[in-house]
Amino acid sequence: MPPPPRSNRAYRAVARVVRPVLFACTRPQWSGVEHLPRDRGVIVAINHVTMLDPLTSAHFLYDNGFAPRILAKDSLFRVPVLGRILRALGQVPVHRGTSRAGDALRDAVAALEAGECVVIFPEGTLTREPDMWPMAGKTGVARLALTSGAPVVPVAQWGTHRVLARYGKVPRPFPRKPVTVVAGPPVDLSDLTGVPLDAAVLREATERVMDAITTLLEGIRGEHAPAERYVWRRTEGEGR
Repeated sequence: MPPPPRSNRAYRAVARVVRPVLFACTRPQWSGVEHLPRDRGVIVAINHVTMLDPLTSAHFLYDNGFAPRILAKDSLFRVPVLGRILRALGQVPVHRGTSRAGDALRDAVAALEAGECVVIFPEGTLTREPDMWPMAGKTGVARLALTSGAPVVPVAQWGTHRVLARYGKVPRPFPRKPVTVVAGPPVDLSDLTGVPLDAAVLREATERVMDAITTLLEGIRGEHAPAERYVWRRTEGEGR
């Protein structure tokens, strides 16, 4: 399989190590890649259940011709070795609650203008919904989409929790677990483009993205999500 045209040497080197590991512990079931445009930058918005999700979502995109740039919390970039790898791969640090909070938006917009695939987990953290449905999203995905004009492709994935539990630290790689990833049509935000980005507009755009992700996940799971989306508020001292 040829590497994605936008992948650099570091991306290809990491993929040579990570892809065989993922194939050894998962059975990928992928669909909907036709919804991802290849002639312009694209935002891929994905639900978030376990710490394995960035790897499985990157696997889906990489093997379908994209070298994703993932928005990730800045603390990961301070971890020895891991931080160097993330920077070499061109991933985007998110500095939450600091004077540098706007850097991620600026860097992500620049990547999209250069034709890159930018991945965001709109919930901002692992879902706290008891049955692992998508919870209320943060408005960052809406701000990025409406600022850049790039399409937002919703993606739902399910099955990573069987390899690594939601709050788990020890993976269960064997036997191989099915991991389903489904991309849907871009979310229609055309009526929100070009208007002032006030709280109501950002919330409406965010809800449309989360609705699209949830609908895809309902199809994967064969179940209905709760009528009201779970809202989680971080308590003092609580981490990811």
